Amino acid sequence: MPELVTIPISFFEVAISYERPVFQLWIDRAAVLQGIFDALEPWNPSIDDTEPRNDGKPSEQGIVLKLPLKRASFFFGPASCKFSRDDADWGTADETIAILDAALSALTLFGHVVLGKRKTTISLHIQPRTLTFMDILNPFVPRELAVIESQPVRTMATVAKWENRKVTIDGSGAVANGLFLRLERDFDANATYDEIAHQLRHDEEELFNILGVEEDRG
Repeated sequence: MPELVTIPISFFEVAISYERPVFQLWIDRAAVLQGIFDALEPWNPSIDDTEPRNDGKPSEQGIVLKLPLKRASFFFGPASCKFSRDDADWGTADETIAILDAALSALTLFGHVVLGKRKTTISLHIQPRTLTFMDILNPFVPRELAVIESQPVRTMATVAKWENRKVTIDGSGAVANGLFLRLERDFDANATYDEIAHQLRHDEEELFNILGVEEDRG
């Protein structure tokens, strides 16, 4: 039977590069900012929650719009944009998609950008109910390493990377007796929101099955 776990900390992010830089977004952002701000009106944006970023390389400069009540933010610059949300879960997936779609639709309309590849990240800190986090991680400790010391392994990390996917399994530094999971996957520019959500949910369920855990929704 899978070990029941809670997820006290979660994070979702999607970073999107443009097909070509739009230098107007480096110099004059007002019209685009107004368009995105208006598009996010259903989620109560405030002018005080906008933040210019004028430091770093030109590709890193731009504007951040925050939605504090939703713990979400949207950044756009001359070469890319990024959406992130804390405490994201599958129960709020439709709302997350709606916010993201509103921001991206306004950006493409007013900023005249062509969106490229999507890079998604899901980060989870999970806490088992009865087992220790090392009970769950021990099967992933290479035997060749485990035997070089007589004492038990106290923690471990595993990183697996493919061409368009990366998985990180580690002990949590933020949650007592917790595990940290990061699931990263790239999608083509033509991938739909439903396709992305379906794949990411499958990725999460697949990793939970491998770890032998299941979220406690009680």
